Amino acid sequence: MSSIGKLMKQAAKMQQQIQDIQTGLAERTVEATSGGGAVKVTAKCSGTLASIKIDPAAMNPADAQLLEDMLLSATNNALARAKEIADQEMGKATQGFGMPGMM
Repeated sequence: MSSIGKLMKQAAKMQQQIQDIQTGLAERTVEATSGGGAVKVTAKCSGTLASIKIDPAAMNPADAQLLEDMLLSATNNALARAKEIADQEMGKATQGFGMPGMM
């Protein structure tokens, strides 16, 4: 088989692996909390939020800014974890697929 043929076969295999990984990542979730568990955010590893839970005790109108900060912190943490997992999984699919002059 020619080098181009091998490369095309390898690219098709990698494309299928990436599709499988993306499907798996859409189902996989991570959680992050803030404020000692007062705010819990669940993110999908596809980069979207699945849920946000707020302990009713943390909903004091006088502490709105604190609650907003906890929510932002937990959300950013969950999304960062989800991205890290997604990057690791995608790296597995592209590992060893070096195009001359590209990497």
